[in-house]
Amino acid sequence: MMTTLSAPYRQVSLGPVNTTVTARADGTSLVQQAATLNAYPQRLTEKLLHWAAHTPDAIFMARRDANGDWRPITYAQTLAQVRSIAQALLDRGLSSERTLVILSENSLEHALMALAALHIGVPYAPISTAYSLIATDFGKLRHCVELMTPGVVFVSDGAKYARALAAVVPAEVEVVVTHKTPVDRAVTLFEQLVQTPVTAAVDAAFARVTPDTAAKVLFTSGSTALPKGVINTHRMMCANLQQIMQTYPFIADEPPVFVDWLPWNHTFGGNHNVGLTLYNGGTLYIDDGRPTPSGIEQTIANLRELAPTVYFNVPKGFEELLPRLRHAPALCQHFFSRLKMIFYAGAGLPQHVWDGFEQLSADTCGERVLISSGLGMTESGPSAMFINWFGGKSGLLGVPVAGMTLKLVPSGDKTEVRYRGPNLTPGYWRQPELTASYFDDEGFYRTGDAVKWVDAAQPDLGFVFDGRIAEDFKLTTGTWVSVGVLRAKLVATGAPLIQDAVITGIDRDEVGAIIFPNMAACRKLIDAPATMRDDAVVAHATIRAAIQHTLQRLAQASTGSSTLIARAVITAVLPSIDVGEITDKGSLNQRAVLRHRAEVVAGLYAGGEGIILSQT
Repeated sequence: MMTTLSAPYRQVSLGPVNTTVTARADGTSLVQQAATLNAYPQRLTEKLLHWAAHTPDAIFMARRDANGDWRPITYAQTLAQVRSIAQALLDRGLSSERTLVILSENSLEHALMALAALHIGVPYAPISTAYSLIATDFGKLRHCVELMTPGVVFVSDGAKYARALAAVVPAEVEVVVTHKTPVDRAVTLFEQLVQTPVTAAVDAAFARVTPDTAAKVLFTSGSTALPKGVINTHRMMCANLQQIMQTYPFIADEPPVFVDWLPWNHTFGGNHNVGLTLYNGGTLYIDDGRPTPSGIEQTIANLRELAPTVYFNVPKGFEELLPRLRHAPALCQHFFSRLKMIFYAGAGLPQHVWDGFEQLSADTCGERVLISSGLGMTESGPSAMFINWFGGKSGLLGVPVAGMTLKLVPSGDKTEVRYRGPNLTPGYWRQPELTASYFDDEGFYRTGDAVKWVDAAQPDLGFVFDGRIAEDFKLTTGTWVSVGVLRAKLVATGAPLIQDAVITGIDRDEVGAIIFPNMAACRKLIDAPATMRDDAVVAHATIRAAIQHTLQRLAQASTGSSTLIARAVITAVLPSIDVGEITDKGSLNQRAVLRHRAEVVAGLYAGGEGIILSQT
């Protein structure tokens, strides 16, 4: 076996890094790249027009049909259908006042509806399927739909979304479905829109779209109960795609091929991945798998057929994929055959997973494949900074993208990073007061993210994540607890048994934790039968001992009360999306969990130190 460190990196072209720092008298600093941002399109669908003219027969997207066969659509076909759908939307009087709402998983029809709206300047909102299919009270879905005032709502499957439609979509709003019409509701079939004859009105509407036109609204969950509608303009999206390309110019060396499941109601999947496909004339194969023990098998089946040039995923997806690649040499060889980069976002990647992929690529093809990440958010389009060099590590954020300015603002013993640039949102949809609260007097967006330099004397080494300003709290001793950093250490040390955790201790003497276990890993450890309840699994002595051992390992490295987790509760009760404990992208909301599990926290501190169990 080749050692990882002895294997060379598979060479790809990367953008330059020349980070400038300007210290200011008020204690803040401005950080930029010396490189300027190159020209970019004014409207996103200019790229669709370009590729439909230059590579009309190239596949833009493909998805498996009901028989399991890939159903592709070329760039020429995409443009033709987009223009017909755009005409249909214009005929219905859609506008910034009567928008398009999409309730659908990723699909070819979803993509066509979205591109049609973009092409003629009609804002659209792809709303999380979890709000329709998992939530039970439809409160978040209702909020999103009411804020958007739709003229048309598109759903992929009328029967699947029937309850959501009945609950939140007014009877006078037209519903377009791909198939399976809901009972007791008049609908329009998607195919009728595709057959609409195109008039000059489509080109006229396209000509009126400006860089400041609202392209889409992406709803993001925060610490509040209701999602915020982030306005994405054409300038914001196009500028960010150009920033990404200047960071990773190798993506354009050949038309990229992506195999991707990431949902399009999120900026990672919908802006970053779909955007890079369109920007570079690439192909996106829609993966209907998910990073779960059962859903990963569909992803594996797709990767057996398709070799991506860049592979995007969240850390959980890489955790599920790694052992399966290790045990399938042919699959592994195919996966790495033309892979130029592995990219993760959404959360921190455990270092052992990072190391595992480097070792696997070295063993498989004699080269280490670049692993990269960065920091961003829906409000920044999403990309704000990247690691664009070889030899990174988990937790590293990189340096700012070209054309963007970071403002470093001292906040207690931490430093908040704020953003300003062409890739920044102008604000929140129809919420001007909320918008004003997020921008400072210089127009920088207040991210709430804390960062710190790897080495302040060497700014080109970039930043590492230092938690969320709003999540941090003080113990009764007055000592600050860095929640994000401590939670990351707990999850990394307890891998694979600990899936996630919430740190407790506000107005307490000690730090504690509510631990959400990885049930699949826990069951595997004790060889639990399928009939064994989850609460019985986490109560098993072996599981409790393993978690206790994790806390002991952390205690040995602790530097004081703020880094010592003195007590923890293990719960098999999943976080609830209805009360905001979990966002639609699956991440925990620290404050919501603490708010809705106040009794659990009280019980945690009522007993002695160590591990206890929770039934709520």
